[in-house]
Amino acid sequence: MSIAVQQLTKLYGPQKAVNAISFSVGKGEIVGFLGPNGAGKSTTMKILTGYIDADGGSATVCGLPTGTQATEVKKKIGYLPEANPLYFDMYVREYLGFIAGIHRVADTKNAVEKAIHLTGLSPEAHKKTGQLSKGYKQRTGLAAALIHDPEVLILDEPTSGLDPNQIVEIREVIRNLGREKTILFSSHILQEVEAICNRIIIISKGNIVADSTPEQLMAGRKSTHTLQLKLKQAVTPEVFAGMGKVQQTGPHDWVFNTTDAEALKRRILSLSLDQNLDIVSLQSGAGGSLEEVFRELTTGSR
Repeated sequence: MSIAVQQLTKLYGPQKAVNAISFSVGKGEIVGFLGPNGAGKSTTMKILTGYIDADGGSATVCGLPTGTQATEVKKKIGYLPEANPLYFDMYVREYLGFIAGIHRVADTKNAVEKAIHLTGLSPEAHKKTGQLSKGYKQRTGLAAALIHDPEVLILDEPTSGLDPNQIVEIREVIRNLGREKTILFSSHILQEVEAICNRIIIISKGNIVADSTPEQLMAGRKSTHTLQLKLKQAVTPEVFAGMGKVQQTGPHDWVFNTTDAEALKRRILSLSLDQNLDIVSLQSGAGGSLEEVFRELTTGSR
């Protein structure tokens, strides 16, 4: 396996940021690593790349342990962190050449031009990195991650700051790279993950709560629906007792999961009349989306 994690644990004081998680990723797999903010995604990625040490368990990349052979591991990995580090006073080609030199790339010029072409940097390659838009800074970070032709790519929010057209372009780059490389990436854009990944790992509060294909994750949920209710006034959850799965998403906002949306609508309307509640909006949507599955698995609303 290109990536192998066994009982990986990381503590920050009394908090378990990563709680004895295990998973593996093979060559040619594109795996989405999802979770809410603070779930342990970035911590796990930093351990895999050798930037921080684990407090327990093990992680290997291409058979190399990240804890004791971090330098060798970094030769195998292309890493784009969430906080994309760039030297703003360097020109794009200069910066990429600098990164290629660190990796001791034999043909620096060819490697730089290939990375620029792959990531669509050509129109802005004459500028200093500090002059680039957020989207082109992100492309430069991705080009730097690719510069030494690594076996494994670990990408933390790779399309952050890109416009919709740029997202489609980078998505295609990632998909093409996934034919030969192992790719683990996180994103808050769930439609992007669904479009690219052949497997999804979801982590919540330091624990893996799902590891499956997108199709398997959503199987059995196609018959469910959501109702989104917005009231003019605040109420307590007890008001909706007996109405199934319900989650408060804002001061006056509630989300219901149901298999019979029309019956639940009637109950909510009847309740509003009985208790003199002012409904601002009541909207329904088909269930079974990755967004719904993600919310169920990470908020305890199952």
